[in-house]
Amino acid sequence: MTAQSTVRRGEPLLAIRGLSVRFRGIVALDGVSFDVDAGELCGVIGPNGAGKTTLFNCLGRLYDAHAGTIAFAGRSLLELPRHAIAPLGIGRTFQNLALFHSMSVTQNVLAGAHCRTRAGFVADALRLPYVRREEERARRRAAELIELCDLGAVAATAVGSLPYAIKKRVELARALACEPRLLLLDEPAGGLNHDEVERLGDLIRRVRAKLDLTILLVEHHLNLVMRISDRVVALDFGRTIAMGTPEEMQRNPEVIRAYLGVAP
Repeated sequence: MTAQSTVRRGEPLLAIRGLSVRFRGIVALDGVSFDVDAGELCGVIGPNGAGKTTLFNCLGRLYDAHAGTIAFAGRSLLELPRHAIAPLGIGRTFQNLALFHSMSVTQNVLAGAHCRTRAGFVADALRLPYVRREEERARRRAAELIELCDLGAVAATAVGSLPYAIKKRVELARALACEPRLLLLDEPAGGLNHDEVERLGDLIRRVRAKLDLTILLVEHHLNLVMRISDRVVALDFGRTIAMGTPEEMQRNPEVIRAYLGVAP
């Protein structure tokens, strides 16, 4: 099954069941379960230490689960090696930017397309025709994503010289270059000011609509999550404590207690 595998009618694109992770006796995730439907923008919230990043690291196979299952388009992710996740159709950004600072914006975005190329060392060295076609396609795709993410004016600029908010958009464009069906956004608003967060929210919605993506968003910035999500999942101490629409979550006593430490 490849990234183009179809989801059966009524089947979620991503299904997480009873997911548990421990680190030397510390429980990071404790039986987490929820679904993400195709085309949905699902936000994941929770206080520090709730297990949000651990969840993402399980989805990317950076961590192994001690119990539970993760199915993407009907296929178990926990049976796959780490390098198979991006080709399957899952892209990700990170809390801490992982960009190539001496390379240009275009070069960074092109690096994200590597999992969609099939040329080996020999074919690349011989410059075979299909290698050139792949490169041309990747460059066209990178140019489209650079425009979509409002990066055209800095496409040839070294990433290290750019402001932090622009670097965040470069990482988003690079994650999109692997042509994901599911995009994992890990704290994309971290370090941004109010106006930058507003623009980021607009960009995420535009990217989702333009590319017909499913998005799982982990974010501390509650206003952003509540503004752009279709549905929200709340974690606390590694457990799922509530899920529902943004409006339902804003009234949920368990969510209020987790954030404020008091009953509403």
